[in-house]
Parts: sequence; structure tokens; C-alpha cells
Amino acid sequence: MSSLTTWRISQLNQRAHRLIASQLSAEGFNGYQYRLLAALSDAGEASQVELGRRAGLDRSDVAGGIDLLALRGLVVRSPDPADRRRNIVTLTSTGVTALETLEVVVTKVQDDLVAALSERDRRHLNRILNLLLESTSVDPDAG
Repeated sequence: MSSLTTWRISQLNQRAHRLIASQLSAEGFNGYQYRLLAALSDAGEASQVELGRRAGLDRSDVAGGIDLLALRGLVVRSPDPADRRRNIVTLTSTGVTALETLEVVVTKVQDDLVAALSERDRRHLNRILNLLLESTSVDPDAG
């Protein structure tokens, strides 16, 4: 089993997840909160539903994550002028600063994860991963 590509990818994914979770936790964040901040930074303000889609998170995880980020002043919620039942979430300047700190943490984890690889091997790995992600025809989440 340990020679199966899928098993090895799964093991590496688990290792990466543990490293990221540990380092984000040391900064007082979790992966959901990081993903929400990054999604807001990448594409701007959004409704909670849209933000969840961007970050690849379940609705309940989005709501809870936004609640905690709002309590810390990292995001603000405001009513959507087009639909008062919906909230628009916006990143604050404090949120931008927090995200910059988290990006340093995530970059270090990325570097630690592939430390055994040369720069050339890292580029090659990323090319292979992109090729696999783009060419995989089976997506159990599609539907």
C-alpha cells in the first residue's frame, strides 16, 4: 500500500495539514480563518455564501469563522445594499496586517515541507501537481 501514489499523496497531505494547523494555531488562527482572510484579500469583499465558495468552506464554517474574525476586528459585516437579508464581508486594515503575518507563516511551512528538494525539483513538482490537477477527470465533489 505504501507504494501507491494515492496513499503517498494522502500521507503528504496529512503532514502538510498538521504543519499548517500547528503554525497557524501558534499565531491564534485556524485554517478556516486563514482561508477566509486570503479569499477576501484575493478577490475583495463578498457575501458570506460567495466567500464560502471562494474559500472552499461549508456555510457553517464560514459563519463561525467570520464571527471570530469580526470579534477581532479583522473583518466587518455590513448589510448588502442589494439584499438586506445578506451580509457583505470586508477585510479591515487590521485583517490585512494579520494576513501578512499568516502569509509569512504559511510560506515557511511550504518551505519546510519541501526542504529536501532543490529549487529545480520544487518547480518540477509544482508542474507535475498542476498537470495532475488540471487533467484529473474524476471529481467526486462535482455534481
